[in-house]
Amino acid sequence: MFRGIDEVDWASLGHAYGPADDVPALLRGLASGNPMEREMALDGMYGAVHHQGDVYDSTLACIPFLLELVASPDVQDRGCIIELLTSIGGIDLAGDDELDQLDPEGEEFEDAANYAMAAAAVAAGSDVFLGLLDDEDREVRLAAPGALASLHGDPARVLVLLRERLTVETDTEVRLALVEAVGRIALRYETLRDETAEWLGWLMGAAQDPALRLASLAQLARCAPARLPADVVARVTGLLAELRRAPLARHAALGVPAGRDADGPGGDGLVGGDGLELREPLEALDAAEPAARPVAPTLVGQVRELREEQRAGRGTAWADDLLRTLHSALDDRVADRIALVTDQLRSPDREQRADAVWMCGGLVQTWRGAYDEVVRLVGAQLADPEPRLRNAAAAWLEGLFELARPACDALAARVAADPSPWEPERVGGPAWLGSALLALTRAGDPRAVPALLGALEEPVLNAHLMYAVPHLGDAAGPLAPALRRRLGRLPLDEELSEQAGPLLLALAHVRAVEALPEVLRVLRGAPAFRREWVVESALRAVAAFGPAAREAVPDLRALLGDGSPGLVSMAARALWAVEGDAVGVLPHLRSLLRAPDAHHRREAAWAAGAIGGAAGAAAPELRACLSAPDLWLRVDAAVALCRVTGDVEEALPVLGAAWRENRYTRVEIAECFAELGPAAAMPAAPLLRGELARQRRHNVSEGSSGDHDVHHDEKLLALCRQGLGGVLPISPA
Repeated sequence: MFRGIDEVDWASLGHAYGPADDVPALLRGLASGNPMEREMALDGMYGAVHHQGDVYDSTLACIPFLLELVASPDVQDRGCIIELLTSIGGIDLAGDDELDQLDPEGEEFEDAANYAMAAAAVAAGSDVFLGLLDDEDREVRLAAPGALASLHGDPARVLVLLRERLTVETDTEVRLALVEAVGRIALRYETLRDETAEWLGWLMGAAQDPALRLASLAQLARCAPARLPADVVARVTGLLAELRRAPLARHAALGVPAGRDADGPGGDGLVGGDGLELREPLEALDAAEPAARPVAPTLVGQVRELREEQRAGRGTAWADDLLRTLHSALDDRVADRIALVTDQLRSPDREQRADAVWMCGGLVQTWRGAYDEVVRLVGAQLADPEPRLRNAAAAWLEGLFELARPACDALAARVAADPSPWEPERVGGPAWLGSALLALTRAGDPRAVPALLGALEEPVLNAHLMYAVPHLGDAAGPLAPALRRRLGRLPLDEELSEQAGPLLLALAHVRAVEALPEVLRVLRGAPAFRREWVVESALRAVAAFGPAAREAVPDLRALLGDGSPGLVSMAARALWAVEGDAVGVLPHLRSLLRAPDAHHRREAAWAAGAIGGAAGAAAPELRACLSAPDLWLRVDAAVALCRVTGDVEEALPVLGAAWRENRYTRVEIAECFAELGPAAAMPAAPLLRGELARQRRHNVSEGSSGDHDVHHDEKLLALCRQGLGGVLPISPA
C-alpha cells in the first residue's frame, strides 16, 4: 500500500495551511489500526487538504492513495474515505465557474481547473466503488451508492447495479441510500430521467416497506415533480403513520405481493421488468450497531457526535432526512407542505414533531402562506417535557414576530411557568437560544411585561429583550420607570454602548420624557469609545420626547456646531422635533446634502425627510442626489423628496428602479408610499400589487438568513396593502 508515496515532492505542494509535507502522515493515519489516529487523520484531510471544500494540488496528489485505501478491505472506516472522495470529486462546475469563461491567469481559473482535474481523477478510478455495493462493512455500503451516482461515468450501468442491489439488501438505511442514489442520477442525467421516474413510481406502489415507498416518493418529487400523485400529502401522512406503528429498524426486509413484479415497468432494464423482483417480506435481524467511535477533539468528530446524539434511540432516525428531501422537492407547493408539516406536528411521536419544527424554518422563511395552525401547533410543543423540543419551538417562534400570535397563549403559559424566563434554558451544557419571553415580546403580547420588569432587575441586561420592547406598542408603558432606573445606574465607561443602546431605544418608544435627565447624562458623559453611536441613540430618544424635551436644546445646538456629520443630522432632527422650527436646522442639512461622502448625505436626507413639508427648502439638494452613483443615497433622497413635497411622481423612476434592482430597498420605499396614502401613492400601485402577488418572500437568500427576515417581509406586505388603501387581501398560497 502507498506505493510511490515517498516519490511525491509533497513539500512543493500546498494545502490550506502551507506546504503539504504533512500529508503522507495523514494518508498513513487513515490506514492506521488505531481508531483515534484514523479520526485525527480524517480531520486533517478535511481541515487542510480539502479545507471547506477546496481542492489544492496536494488534494489531487492524494486521490490515487485514497482510492487505494478504499479498495483495501483490511482498512477500517472506508465509508468515511468514500465520503471524502465523493466530496473531492463531486464538485460540478457550471455557470460562471466554467473554465472557458475564466481568465487563464486568474486565481479562479486555477481553482476551477483543480476542481475539474479532481472530478476527472476520481471518476477515472470510480470502478472501485462498483465492487463495494455488497461489501461486508455497512458504512461502506451506505457511502458507495452516492459515490457511484456522483462520480461514475456510466450512469446507465450504475442504475442497473443499484436496482439489482436493492433486491437483496436487507439494511433499511442502505436501501434508502440506494434509492437516493437513483434519484441523484435522474437529476444529473436528463436522458435517464423518464426511465428512472417510471421506476420510482413503480417502486412507490410495489414496495411493502413504507420507508422505501416514502423514499421513492421523495426522489420522484426531486426529479419529476409533475409525476407526483394528486394525493401526495395523504400518502405521506399514511406512510408516517405506518412507520409509527411498526418502526422499520426492526423490520429490515423489503417485499411486494406475489406476482406483483408483472405490474412493474417491463423491457427497459428496470427492476420488475428484466427478471428481477423485489423479494417477499423476510424477517431480518436488526442491523448491527456500528462500533462506537473514539471521542476525538476534531471538528469531524464533533459533527458526527452531534448527529449521533440527535438520532440516538430513534427507530426511524432517517425519516427526517426523507421528509427534508420531500419538503425541498415540493418547493413552492406551499399548501401541500403546510398540510404535511401540520400532520407531523400532530404526531404522537415526539421525534417527528421535533423534525417538523425544524422543517417549519425553511418553509416559513422562504414562502408566504397561511401559517396560523402551524404556529399554534408549534406553540403546543412548549408544554412538552423534553427541553430540546420546547427550546426548538421557542427558537423558531422568536423569528416570527407578529406571525407568532396564534401561539401567544402557549408562550405566555411557558413564560409564567419559568422562574427565570429571561434566561435561555440550558440543555446539556451550552445555552440554547430559544426564549419564549422574547417570542412573546416580539409578538406584541402585553403578558410579556411582568417578566420584562423582572429582566430589568437582573445583573446582566438581556439586550435582545430590550430591543424587542417597541413591538409591544402602548402596552410597553409600564416599563418606563424600570428602564429609567436601569439607564441611570449605568457606568459611563467603555461598556456603555452595549448597555445604553437597547434601553434608549425602549425609552424612545414609550416616550418616557421623565427619563430626560438620565438620557442627557448619557449624552453628555458618553466616553470616547463608540461615543457617536451612544449619542445618536440618545438623540433619537430626545426626538421621540418632542417639545417636552426643551431642556436638551443647548446640547442639541452645541452638537449642530461641533458634532460629526452623523451627529449634526441627528441633532438637527431632534432640535426640529423639540422646537418645531426648521429654519435653524435646514442650512446644516442642506450643507451636508452637498457633501462628498454618500453616507453623510444619506443621513442628512433621512433627517430632511423626517422634518417633512417644513424642509421644502432642501428639495433642490435632494433632487441633485437622485442621480448619485450610490443606490442607497438615491433611495434615501427620493423617499425624503416624497415626504418633503408630498408627491411621488418626481421620485418614482428612481424608486421603481431601486425596487427592481435591490429587493432590500422595498421596505423603506413601501413605508414612504404607505405614509403618503393611497391617493398620493397611486402611481406606485403596480409595484405594490406586483409584490402582493408574489409567493416567495422578497428577502430570501441562498445559504443565509436572519431572524428578522420574516418580520421584514410581513412588514413589506402590510405596507403594500396600506399603500393601496388596504383593499387587496394577500393570498400567496
